[in-house]
Amino acid sequence: MILSCTGTEPNLNESNILENQGKTVYERFPAPKGFQKQMNPIGSWPAFLQGYPLLSSGSPLLDYKGNPISDQKSHVAVLNIDVGKKDLQQCADAIIRLRAEYLWQTDKKDQIDFKFTSGHSYSWQSYANGTRPEVKGNKVTFSNVTTPDQSYDAFRRYLDIVFMYAGTISLHRDMKAVERKSEYQIGDALVHPGSPGHAVVIVDKAKNLKGEVIYLLAQGYTPAQSIHIVKSGHSGISPWFRIPTSGTVWHKRFYLSKVGVRRF
Repeated sequence: MILSCTGTEPNLNESNILENQGKTVYERFPAPKGFQKQMNPIGSWPAFLQGYPLLSSGSPLLDYKGNPISDQKSHVAVLNIDVGKKDLQQCADAIIRLRAEYLWQTDKKDQIDFKFTSGHSYSWQSYANGTRPEVKGNKVTFSNVTTPDQSYDAFRRYLDIVFMYAGTISLHRDMKAVERKSEYQIGDALVHPGSPGHAVVIVDKAKNLKGEVIYLLAQGYTPAQSIHIVKSGHSGISPWFRIPTSGTVWHKRFYLSKVGVRRF
């Protein structure tokens, strides 16, 4: 799922704007000078991301085996959410995971339904009722093969199946397209579909009096590792991003060259 960087991003100074003791995305990252942000309504998808708990400042990125990854300099925060024990929760999967957790925690479990890259839909309720997929290439069949289980542990096992068969291609295809010249919402995803591809999600935004908007971006990565907020390298505002209205979107570990903005 990696889209490797084929160029070198300018080495820009990081701004020192972090409230390192903040416990959530919203608390830890105040808006840069001249910008303001606001908390979204409780219970909404944007508020869920703004309020997502973070590990303590300086926490390392760990892979699915629990080992620190080699690059510990390109992130500014780690979300307090498990990676799993397999190499599954990567980039698009991290966005699926956050969206599924939001629906689970806000008692919208009947809306937890994702499509595989093949186009086949697989809902949490189907899994909970005992239905499992059998995948052979693009051919997918479903059979009721086990007893019902509505537990959270079962929910995590369901997500591992989704992670295995969904990805950037299905996210790009199935989420609603957003015009790149528009103002984006918290929860929108920037997706480069492909094999490999990549995807990141907006977890906060800020705006100035001129109407300029900047964004915080979070991502998963390959191999499966901690979901984290990345540095932008944009002088004076990093880790916040100015997202261009066309063309490439850079960040510290690589870039998105074919960007589609998508919304749940």
